[in-house]
Amino acid sequence: MNMIVAVDENWAIGNKGELLVRIPNDQKMFRNETINKVVVLGRKTMDTFPQKQPLPKRTNIILTRNPEYTVKDAIVVHSVEELLEELKNYNSEDVYIIGGDSVYQQMLPYCDVAHVTYIEQAYAADSYFPNLDKDPEWTLVAESDEQTYFDITYYFRKYERIKK
Repeated sequence: MNMIVAVDENWAIGNKGELLVRIPNDQKMFRNETINKVVVLGRKTMDTFPQKQPLPKRTNIILTRNPEYTVKDAIVVHSVEELLEELKNYNSEDVYIIGGDSVYQQMLPYCDVAHVTYIEQAYAADSYFPNLDKDPEWTLVAESDEQTYFDITYYFRKYERIKK
């Protein structure tokens, strides 16, 4: 299973329910990586999407504790156990955890690959992704050349869980 995320140098991912910054090449990479795949997200992340609608050309699975929550054209699950049961229907290599922070935290133990857009800047933030550079279970296996968007420097990184 995969995770895909954009982080700043403090591994922050959001502030007040919004992304820290929007970088067109990061959004393009996200689209290319997840198109025709399965994306797993929380309800709060879903609420940030245009018209609060599922991402097109993907199977959207939403994890929420709210038993009343429904979304047209999406699968809704209410626990990690229910999510893991649903994910048995898909090739785990085609599953991408896309946020937010509580979903990342809950699903980290089940993932083997993390696609991280690492932004060399610190932003005001209130939600974070686990720092994989400090996690002995993860190793950086690939990094792009330096990318820039106006005054923002960033890298596309790929981390993999160390096989035991």
